[in-house]
Amino acid sequence: MRFTAQDLVVRYSGRGHAALEGVSMEVPDGSLYAVLGPNGSGKSTLLKALLGVLPVSAGAARVDGRDASAWPRRELARAVGVVPQAETIAFPLTVREMVAMGRYPWLGPVGAEGEKDRAAIARALEHCDVSDLAGRDVMTLSGGELQRVRIARALAQEPRALVLDEPTASLDIRHEMAILELLRSSADEGMTVLVVTHSLDLAARFADRMLLLADGRVTAEGPPATVMESAVLEAVYRWPLAVAPDPATGTPRVTPLRRSLPPGA
Repeated sequence: MRFTAQDLVVRYSGRGHAALEGVSMEVPDGSLYAVLGPNGSGKSTLLKALLGVLPVSAGAARVDGRDASAWPRRELARAVGVVPQAETIAFPLTVREMVAMGRYPWLGPVGAEGEKDRAAIARALEHCDVSDLAGRDVMTLSGGELQRVRIARALAQEPRALVLDEPTASLDIRHEMAILELLRSSADEGMTVLVVTHSLDLAARFADRMLLLADGRVTAEGPPATVMESAVLEAVYRWPLAVAPDPATGTPRVTPLRRSLPPGA
């Protein structure tokens, strides 16, 4: 499953400049593609446009060659699992009940779970290391636990693609790495994974390609080694940085430097 944007422009009412301006990119089928950039650079807006939930002012956003807004919502939900940056839980649910909501595109509002559905839910719980939480009320979970449950819900859909907005926020090191390894293995098995993240180092380690946004425009795009250049990153993040190969992995690693202080400060 491919996601593409061509000369994409998105404007919000009341804002003097575009949230996205002339963005073009392509997420290849079966790849792990990372979108990076400072706060307010347009990352989440790009995901919403690619999912057809945000109108575009110009250009095109397509899913598998079809205009994103032209997809019937249920058909798209069967094909793409989404983990948004944040959501409100309006009523009590157990962890299993929340993960089971991932089967909704297949069952509808009154469909009964079958063997295939129960198996998909069990696999998703296990893959995200939340099987032991299945009977817990989601309102009692920590932020990291809830994040893993939300990812499990998307996996329970058995989608062809995953779109995730900061999926490792609030996770400890173990679960952050476990989720990224899960996303990497999912891509290796043919699933398309599109992820927004603030972690430059981990994106460089796990992603096939990266898109770097700044002020709604594409600053760099390509394999991590071509995007992770100190001059490019310093201009985007407005902070002195050093980029060097990680001695353990060989992938680019970013070290933020101290900003020079004026004499006598």
